[in-house]
Amino acid sequence: MRGWVKVFSFTQERDGILDYPHWYLGSEHRPVRVVEGRLQGGGVVARLEGIEDRDLALGLVGREIAVPASALPALPAGEYYWFQLQGLAVVNLSQECLGRVSGLLETGANDVLVVQDEQGTEILIPWDARAAAGVDLEQGRITVDWQRDW
Repeated sequence: MRGWVKVFSFTQERDGILDYPHWYLGSEHRPVRVVEGRLQGGGVVARLEGIEDRDLALGLVGREIAVPASALPALPAGEYYWFQLQGLAVVNLSQECLGRVSGLLETGANDVLVVQDEQGTEILIPWDARAAAGVDLEQGRITVDWQRDW
């Protein structure tokens, strides 16, 4: 109503998306200011500057929300945002290239790296202290204690 939009947030705390006063919407990254927002019925709703009615709000359905990486809080050493890991090469302790990170999954027990090789085959690797042997963002590489056939 009155231009409020329902938001599906990927932030760890569902309403954490409201901590960012400016969002960039869709593939064109259209900037928009968040006027106000709140938790509502297990979800998040927000009122955006310039979105004053239902018709304008409907035009935002399906749009992704982005925030600048510079606006994200710094993480402790050894922790990474998912976007930092996507696209990195994955090699095991034997220096065998397993592929590249094509995504991550949240399973409850631990996150899972989705690694895709050159043939398009996916390998799922638990993202835990045992499997994650090292991340080198400068080299664009993750080393894992994992074998292709596990």
